[in-house]
Amino acid sequence: MCERVVTVPITVADVDTLQRYIVGVMDKADHHANGVQDVCLAVAGAIIWKKDAGTTIEVFAVDGDMKNVLWVYVRGTRYAFSYHHPTAAIQIRRNTTQGPVLHSLTNQTPSADIREIFERL
Repeated sequence: MCERVVTVPITVADVDTLQRYIVGVMDKADHHANGVQDVCLAVAGAIIWKKDAGTTIEVFAVDGDMKNVLWVYVRGTRYAFSYHHPTAAIQIRRNTTQGPVLHSLTNQTPSADIREIFERL
């Protein structure tokens, strides 16, 4: 018998939910993606800085477990942030997790570049 997997976005409506998500991402980065654990914190701060007021942050969840995909609106456009295993980078895409990669971020990405990327989204 096939087990049904339920995938839904979870709205990040408070700091505690955001903290749970970031803790999960950081734990996974420490074990499986040690090339992005530092940039994760910079990206989280930039998302909070630039997200459109009145909009929510959403994270991808499978059976209630938050995964490494986050959506946020910046200047009226929805962006997906996800970890890409083959390149060991956080990728930013417009409206989808499958479309063209706008930016690819690792611990080697200077913080000034992150700021500029978010100012141009």
